[in-house]
Amino acid sequence: MKKINVVGTSGSGKSTFSRMLAKKLDYPYLEMDAMFWRANWQESNDEEFFAKLQQYLSQDTWVLDGNYHRTVDIKWADVDHVIWIDYPFSRTIYQAVKRAFIRSLTKTELWDDTGNIETFRKSFFSRDSVILWTLKTYNRNRVRYIEMFNDPKYRHIKFVRLKSPKMAKKFIDELDL
Repeated sequence: MKKINVVGTSGSGKSTFSRMLAKKLDYPYLEMDAMFWRANWQESNDEEFFAKLQQYLSQDTWVLDGNYHRTVDIKWADVDHVIWIDYPFSRTIYQAVKRAFIRSLTKTELWDDTGNIETFRKSFFSRDSVILWTLKTYNRNRVRYIEMFNDPKYRHIKFVRLKSPKMAKKFIDELDL
């Protein structure tokens, strides 16, 4: 395992898992959201985003946290493992709500030098709500990843599907370093 992409619906726990995995392996932790979001919640254009992603992925080892389906050709060209955090819907939505609530209270900047913070209003009463995004994408992501895991185009990749926090912890604990 040298180049790993951790995927899963927003709120699934992929960032937490990715950080733990990167720490265990002593690999760089790369967060796609940090590459994509600019100051004041401005989105990067694809040219800028793809160039930044390719630059980070040129390293020998990494744990990449994020979906961004339009980047699959870039991030999976050289990846050897894709780990799908596929927890039940009830747990995922609970985690998304809990995270949004805590972030809106703490007003913690999500990515350095962006000023981007989650507010209660944005998280719970906006079309841009991460909770709404989780609700809208959960089933679609499950269908997409099942199809991709079975696509011969990606046979060079070892796919791992983790269905519970217990499975995720066991996976990290049992890594043979």
